[in-house]
Amino acid sequence: MSTPPTSSRPEPPKTPPPDASSDPADTAAEAPQQADDSGQPAMDPQVKNIQPGGGIVMSIELAWGRLRRAWLRSFFPGYVSRMQSLRQGDRGDLPFDPVDPRDVKYFRNQATYHWDQADDPFFWRESLPFVRVGLAELLILGGGMLLLALAAGWFWWPLAIGPLIVAGLIVWFFRDPARAVPEGLGTVVAPADGKLVQIERVEDPELGVCIQFGIFLSIFNVHANRASLPGKVVAIRYRPGKFLNALRPESAKENENLDVTVELDAGEIPGPIASRRCRIRQITGQFARRIVCWVRPGDVLKRGEMFGMIKLGSRTELLIPDDPSLRVVAQLGQKIAAGNTVLAKYE
Repeated sequence: MSTPPTSSRPEPPKTPPPDASSDPADTAAEAPQQADDSGQPAMDPQVKNIQPGGGIVMSIELAWGRLRRAWLRSFFPGYVSRMQSLRQGDRGDLPFDPVDPRDVKYFRNQATYHWDQADDPFFWRESLPFVRVGLAELLILGGGMLLLALAAGWFWWPLAIGPLIVAGLIVWFFRDPARAVPEGLGTVVAPADGKLVQIERVEDPELGVCIQFGIFLSIFNVHANRASLPGKVVAIRYRPGKFLNALRPESAKENENLDVTVELDAGEIPGPIASRRCRIRQITGQFARRIVCWVRPGDVLKRGEMFGMIKLGSRTELLIPDDPSLRVVAQLGQKIAAGNTVLAKYE
């Protein structure tokens, strides 16, 4: 199974632990804010966590985190001190003092504390056959449906069929199947599972002349997003919006969406070209109202590496530079798999 949050980042020095018995409210000095070519902050100031649209399950998990930290500080001060001695970086704008890696799950795209994989006692969760950022929904929504099925079946067994089907769909939705990523310079892989509904030549105000691919994801598709080409993340842009049906063309402009702009590795596109950047846009749908993206400017992505997901039905768009060396190999209506299906090649 793939391991999502492995994008390369510089390693800040370890920091000495504060008093393990308290949750200090002080905030460390802000890290210098990067800017893109237009002078805007490379990380959109609206993006304060990996799920900028919020959500009920996210609120429940954050509330549980507050209770867990208080419990650990009261009854396991040794564990708290050890984990704080292993953490790296600075607190930044994090609104609380974290105890262990579970506390920064929703803040991995911020300049704050982190732990090495070897120091993370919960890293085993990456080996589960489900997308880690969806485990809370899997437990709360899927578990809730199972309990409802048990309760309904107690009265009359056919009543349990509906909740069991919904529980099965939730498990299916958050699955994370292994993907064989095609290699080779210039290979453009799909950023999402689903049906290819758009291949169009467009003029983008930032990237110039591009080929745009539009992918519709139903509730039956895997909803993890992957990098189409290797490179460095240079900008994150978030736009709140509507929740129109993702099949409607206007949904791409009016729905809530998040852009990840990537500066491509040298050699991916042969010869001179005006822009060597691509952009992946995560777009919500009528039912999918939670965009998740855990990368930030400066992160380096591999081809086919997972960087986010959209929860419960949506649309994903990919813009790549148009060039005489580009050959589109995918076809409209084709069913594609993120990180595996080749959409185009620069030759």
